[in-house]
Amino acid sequence: MCFVFLTQTRELLFDMTSLLTFPKGGVHPPEAKERTASLAIETMPVPDELEVILGQHIGAPCTPTVAAKAEVREGDIIGEVTKGLGVPLHAPVAATVKGVFQSAHPMRVSAPALLLVTNSEIPAVRYSRLDWELCGRDELLKKVHGAGIIGIGGAGFPSHVKLNPPPDNPVDTLILNGAECEPYITADHRQMLEFSQEIVEGARVILKILGIKDCRIGIENNKPDAIAAMTKAAAAASSASAQITVHPLKVKYPQGSEKQLIQSITGRKVPAFALPSAVGVVVHNVSTTKAIHDAIVLGKPLYEKVMTVSGKGISRPANLLVKVGTRVSDIVAYLGGVTPALAKIVMGGPMMGFAISTLDIPVTKTTSSVLFLAEDEIDTRPHSQCIRCGWCVEACPMGLEPKEVAIHVEADRAQDTAQFGVFECFECGCCAYVCPAKRPLVQFMRLAKMKAKR
Repeated sequence: MCFVFLTQTRELLFDMTSLLTFPKGGVHPPEAKERTASLAIETMPVPDELEVILGQHIGAPCTPTVAAKAEVREGDIIGEVTKGLGVPLHAPVAATVKGVFQSAHPMRVSAPALLLVTNSEIPAVRYSRLDWELCGRDELLKKVHGAGIIGIGGAGFPSHVKLNPPPDNPVDTLILNGAECEPYITADHRQMLEFSQEIVEGARVILKILGIKDCRIGIENNKPDAIAAMTKAAAAASSASAQITVHPLKVKYPQGSEKQLIQSITGRKVPAFALPSAVGVVVHNVSTTKAIHDAIVLGKPLYEKVMTVSGKGISRPANLLVKVGTRVSDIVAYLGGVTPALAKIVMGGPMMGFAISTLDIPVTKTTSSVLFLAEDEIDTRPHSQCIRCGWCVEACPMGLEPKEVAIHVEADRAQDTAQFGVFECFECGCCAYVCPAKRPLVQFMRLAKMKAKR
């Protein structure tokens, strides 16, 4: 993992205002959203080839259901999970299957993928509205699974599983995550502006599946236009069976983290290693909720993705709707190429994303952004030894001790780091961001987890 350290001062936020927030830690990096916040979502033309990675979600990767030379149409199932946790994979376009190849991957180096050759002569599928309100809970759940819906804004957890919490954990609240707290990224922002009614109707679908009526939408206060649009849509859609409200949040990273968001909005604290359902809450990203709307209301599977392309290293920043499997190289070509200032490319956000060394990496369902960063947008100074300042401890939203984990890893004692909460770390990057010694603390946390599990 490679974090981008934006030029910063020690800007920890501890003051309490009328805006909702979580009580422990957090940082406020420069937002850098102005390049794309006002840019409407544009649909990128379909490239000649798509690389659709078979492992798009947490759980077992898909097994191809099509062979080389097979002809597939947009929305056809091309991969399924027969054992274990997972969802089916769908063809993003009408295409000819070239076969299974190894594709570059930002985290796993490489991964098996289906290579599809686009058939541009077949027109795109047009979807029409379905009367979903006549469907029962089980039927709706089946449709969510069949459409291949996963958590778009996070790690890719299959949505049908999250929508079916254990019976011993009764749920009373749905939270929609519209915080979008990472710098640069504006994909959720634009969807809340352009598809507010669809997101709210998706929330109504989820409420029906869960059998509850309370939905709260959390949006950081640096998106007043999104707050206004979602508030209007929520008011219009609310009823006795679906009470949907918008809650402005303080601008503080990582406000969009699941546990922090729950505490900000409800005051409930999720216990260590427990799921949100343990405190009666289910959380879905607003983009995932839009995908659930499309699956249930339109019958459209998840095979395209809204993402942000930004940074001083790209000729034209944009919020793009792209087909899953589109290579970064095709995105770069569509946006006019890179600039001479380019110094680093990051897939994902600057706090939790991964630096990539090739443009031949395809977009997956969870790709939120690709950032093309110039020298003045990153910090490449070498790190030094820990100076015991404690800033990382103050910044950690989970109350962990990153400095101790790092020191133990350097001493080859990773097996002793559980006492410092290493397995509760969700790798937000707050510790590394504030470290004056520029120590790669999140990389140390990841290494400690890997070694401690052996």
